[in-house]
Amino acid sequence: MAAEQKLMSVRRDWRERDVRVVLAALVIAVATVATIALFASQLQRTLVTSASSFLAADRQLEAENGRPIPDSWLQEADARGLETGQMVEFSTMVFGGGGFQLVSVKAVSNEYPLRGEIEIQSGPDSPRALVQSGPKPGEVWINPRLLRLLELQIGDSLEVGNLELTVSGLLIREPDGGFRLSALAPRVMMHKDDVRATGVVQEGSRVEYVYLFAGEEAALEGYYEWLQPQLEPSHEWEGVRDGETFSRSLQRAERFLLLGGSLAVLLAAVAVAVASRQYALSQRDTVALLKTLGLNGAGIGRLYLRRLLLWGVTGIVGGLLVALPLFWLLASMLSDVLERPVDISLDPAALTPALLTALVSLFAFAYPPIRRLRNVPAMRVLRSQPGESGREAWPDMLVAIVAIFGLVWLYAGELALVVSLLGGLVLLLAALGLLGWAMVTVLRRVRGGGNAWRLALVGLYRHRNASLSQIAVFAMTLMLAATLVLVRTSLLNDWQAQLPEDAPNHFLINIAPDTVDEVAGFWEERGQPLEELYPMVRGRLTELNGQPVKEAVSKDERIGALNRELNLTWMESPPENNEIIEGQWFADGVQTGVSVESELAARLGLQLGDKLTFTIGSQQVTEPVTSIRTVQWDSMKPNFYMAFPPGGGLEGLPATWITSFYLPPEKKTALNAFSRQFPTVSVLEIDHIISRIQEIVQQVTRAIEAILALILAAALVVMAAVVSATLQDRQREGALLRTLGGRQSLLVRSTMLEFAVLGGFAGLLGVVAAEAAVYALQFRMFEGSFNWHWQVIIPIPIISAVVLSLFGRWQLRPVLSVSPMLLLRRLE
Repeated sequence: MAAEQKLMSVRRDWRERDVRVVLAALVIAVATVATIALFASQLQRTLVTSASSFLAADRQLEAENGRPIPDSWLQEADARGLETGQMVEFSTMVFGGGGFQLVSVKAVSNEYPLRGEIEIQSGPDSPRALVQSGPKPGEVWINPRLLRLLELQIGDSLEVGNLELTVSGLLIREPDGGFRLSALAPRVMMHKDDVRATGVVQEGSRVEYVYLFAGEEAALEGYYEWLQPQLEPSHEWEGVRDGETFSRSLQRAERFLLLGGSLAVLLAAVAVAVASRQYALSQRDTVALLKTLGLNGAGIGRLYLRRLLLWGVTGIVGGLLVALPLFWLLASMLSDVLERPVDISLDPAALTPALLTALVSLFAFAYPPIRRLRNVPAMRVLRSQPGESGREAWPDMLVAIVAIFGLVWLYAGELALVVSLLGGLVLLLAALGLLGWAMVTVLRRVRGGGNAWRLALVGLYRHRNASLSQIAVFAMTLMLAATLVLVRTSLLNDWQAQLPEDAPNHFLINIAPDTVDEVAGFWEERGQPLEELYPMVRGRLTELNGQPVKEAVSKDERIGALNRELNLTWMESPPENNEIIEGQWFADGVQTGVSVESELAARLGLQLGDKLTFTIGSQQVTEPVTSIRTVQWDSMKPNFYMAFPPGGGLEGLPATWITSFYLPPEKKTALNAFSRQFPTVSVLEIDHIISRIQEIVQQVTRAIEAILALILAAALVVMAAVVSATLQDRQREGALLRTLGGRQSLLVRSTMLEFAVLGGFAGLLGVVAAEAAVYALQFRMFEGSFNWHWQVIIPIPIISAVVLSLFGRWQLRPVLSVSPMLLLRRLE
């Protein structure tokens, strides 16, 4: 018994290199996954908090029926610990400086904004300032364009209805200044308590009440569950993820973080699998000796199971001790990058993937080969027995693959991600099988000799099983790392392509048909040509296949498009950022049909051929659905849910025109001349929206680069672990070659060439499999287009060959610095 305890002692285990490799791999696995999970959770909270400033709150409740909500709704929100604020929005004529002007008024309470800041100026030439509250009662902030239109000065009076207010500042940017038709006119911000005195808002007035809510996510969700049964069709509950302008960018960023964390899970599992398998192989002699001492297979299994549990606890504790300081460092760097304080908090739930990764890696990868140690015969003590066959390991490999991809699915929650990665891995294994057959066929004809290339090729054939295993692990590691690099590149390129430097930052709306050419000519003369001009007809979707649309649609669906008028248009060809996914665009001369935006079509359950009825004024128009198309809402160009053919259902109906264009800051003064020449045309400035989206994209870019660095570091660790797995065999062969008179230079060249060939093949297979995975991910998860990435396909195999050849050189250090006889005695 004393001998058994000595053989299985923890101290003796710790002195073995393979045990230290297993523990190091486990610590790295837990540390990598925990760091990324914690950082991704922190980044998501930071991005959502930053993005919440698009609403000036975490949630908004809009009442479009012209009536405020019951006081009991706000009292319930207060009882749940939520912060609340209020806004009233309406359009009216104001008088100042001897002139009248139609404006869009936003009256805000003292609490506004709950999220974000208001940017103002105290004068036209004063520096801009960020403030946390709106104007005081009796004061008003106005858009700089209104100051020029009415020729006002700071301190002058502005009449809003029956009330005279003092202009105390210029309103440069509102945190929630999104794309609203109510914001087409120049913006005026006043205090909510002054609205009653203006006399503008009367019974039946077109006014919108907006309520702001902020607080913990759980409290907000609980409040919405309480509120939802009481909401009317004219009420709209909106979060930052519901807005078309920003939600897609945020969703793509979060999906990328999930992808990065999922790849970290896979890489960590590979590292643990490689190290633990090597440990199991090294323990066969120990198990045989234990059996000669009388320990049966069941007892051996219990001994190693307890050891695995001890390693698991050690690896988890060690990994967390590494991850927590690293997380605080990354979170602090995030604060510096964003140039604003970040509320750093530890999310315990984010540690779950790391703990599950450790357990799954141990019991799906490490335990199976250790469990098979029970079958090692005691006779191995007296003579060398062959190792386990690959056939015995196949069931365990299938269990491991199912377990690890199940873990990725649980972690990411995206079936498309799992299927894409699994598809890339299947392609990789198929190519690997073909490569193995070719290697055996070609290399068996190579004979040894004093040439470095011959020795390298003979070494590949002699270690063909180990070489194929190493290529498989190298290729999978490179595939995962390359997938992240390629998706990151494609994702950022897509974002930058959607918002180039000259992205449209102004909309012109309500252009009369007889002034379209004059408006286009005005901006053409000033070197700012307009984008495509589109006609626009306001109409409401009322029937689907002859049935009232609200009865035809599921009661569970709250579709805002059914509660308001839609912008309808006609066009000869779809915009370049629209893609037909079902049906066909209108052929020349065709005057029937309607093309529907894909997301609205999905929510309405529309199919090709369904008949839609629109009520436009006192007329009704019924047309069949002839195509369904995607729309890039964040392109900052006019987009439409419904498009008709020229001469179709909208023929003869009154229409105005809309367009967008880019106007640089130094030419903003041209807007004053334009407004005087075309007073009926509404100008919507969206510079602030573009700048906010670009800011969020910049934040995500920095975060992506940080996560990418962690993944690449994990990939290097996996590659080092795989190379170390064959360290003893390589060193033994090197020592024998030196004993037989081989020169050091020949040994170095042949080994580096052997690993370079391995690295080249692995890099080529990995990057091809990565392209296949990216192809699926770009379409299914990130809704982007796919292009071949030759700038990555070519260098990755070369870099892989160089890195692995250096690892091979590293393996030879003991061979070159220690006497061959001493090295052989140490290895035996």
